[in-house]
Amino acid sequence: MNWNELLFDFVTIWVTVDPVGTVPLYLSVTKDMTSAARKRAAVRATIIAFLLLAGFLYLGQYLLEAMRIQMLSFQIAGGIVLFLFALTMIFEKSSGHDVPTGDGHDVAIFPLAMPSIATPGALLSVVVLTDNNTTSFLQETITCAVMGLVLVATLMLMLLGDRIVGLIGRSGTNVLSRVMGMILAAVAVQMVYSAFHGQLGPG
Repeated sequence: MNWNELLFDFVTIWVTVDPVGTVPLYLSVTKDMTSAARKRAAVRATIIAFLLLAGFLYLGQYLLEAMRIQMLSFQIAGGIVLFLFALTMIFEKSSGHDVPTGDGHDVAIFPLAMPSIATPGALLSVVVLTDNNTTSFLQETITCAVMGLVLVATLMLMLLGDRIVGLIGRSGTNVLSRVMGMILAAVAVQMVYSAFHGQLGPG
């Protein structure tokens, strides 16, 4: 694997994970938490997202093939889930996303780890970048390391985003949440549209 391939992998994973786009959602779903709790949620979400993406990187293609599921079908399903989630952000009355309490709900798992960081597009990307028929285990591991760098950058941006909370306040996070919901809805529609035209990824 040469530097051009590494750069291609990095850019592809960066675009599909969208570390910058994760920050507004992070600020929204953790706005009622203490600073320490927000940081813990960011760390947990990053670790969980890494495990999900790494699992899909190494085993995703085998799983889909065993279940006879085409990746385009998975993309459509992921786009629908992402769109439904975006609607809850846009039309929530009190805020883009109040932090649920009780029942053991953890915002680090949903919606931060998935579908925000480990997006349907990112899950698809790591499978496509590490085609088991043409990629060795070493190459897959290198791609996994590149993915780890992107997730570290995502974590750093979320931790820096903690400072933004004090600047924009509750109203600002509500506005950001709705804007992020619109963007997520558009991405979800594009994913489904691309899948119907035979293209993997947002297209």
